[in-house]
Amino acid sequence: MCNNISFLGPKGTFTHEAAHMVGENLVSYCNIPAVMESVSNGSCQFGVVPIENSIEGPVGITLDSLAHKFDLKIFSEIIIPINQNLIVNPGTSMGDISDVYSHSQAIAQCQGFISDNEIQPHYAISTASAAKSILGDKTKAAIGNSKAAEIYNLDILKYNIQDVDNNETRFVVLSNNDHEPTNNDKTSIIFSIYEDKPGMLYKILGVFEKAHVNLTKIESRPSKKGLGKYLFFVDFYGHRKDKIVQNILNELDNLTYFLKVLGSYPEF
Repeated sequence: MCNNISFLGPKGTFTHEAAHMVGENLVSYCNIPAVMESVSNGSCQFGVVPIENSIEGPVGITLDSLAHKFDLKIFSEIIIPINQNLIVNPGTSMGDISDVYSHSQAIAQCQGFISDNEIQPHYAISTASAAKSILGDKTKAAIGNSKAAEIYNLDILKYNIQDVDNNETRFVVLSNNDHEPTNNDKTSIIFSIYEDKPGMLYKILGVFEKAHVNLTKIESRPSKKGLGKYLFFVDFYGHRKDKIVQNILNELDNLTYFLKVLGSYPEF
């Protein structure tokens, strides 16, 4: 069996850091759908992608791809602290810097620092590509993790420049099968409701309340089928093979227009 692990690259990103926690046979892909396709077609056993950040919220392309394009399962989750650093060429001082480059989420997470230092921000495809782009130019800095600085032989001028200290990103490890029960599991689902039946979301949430099952997340995304039409993403405690969760899923199947189980996996 192929034991490669795909991840949203390039090397030096936070996803690369998360993928290292899964294994060593890592393969970089340039976007999230490509990572998912590598798992779907069997090129890789697992794929690692970000799904939400504690400050910036859900990663839309991950949720939309799982909902509409790929029939993959969440095998596990990884949560890592996001410490953003100001990366520069050796010998650079703050007074030299006029421009800073990074991924849009990293820029958003460091708005206070950027504003306070009157630096012009620019978006890059990733934090790692931003680090690569500043090589040899002391007027430019990048925002990223220490691994990116290490890969490109750059220095970290300022550590932990993110606006909020408890900044974390949740990554999911995708596979063609989900995890076996561990007695400490979560299940993720997507559903849509009948728009012409008032109170349906209330009834659906009542199914969990009646079963004394706690939700750990609920959020909505446009269904891409018109204004006012939404998909709901829900995480809750329990494994889909548990009898109580099976009963919940059976009830939801009768109450929803569309229901998809994204997988059951150990809680991180």
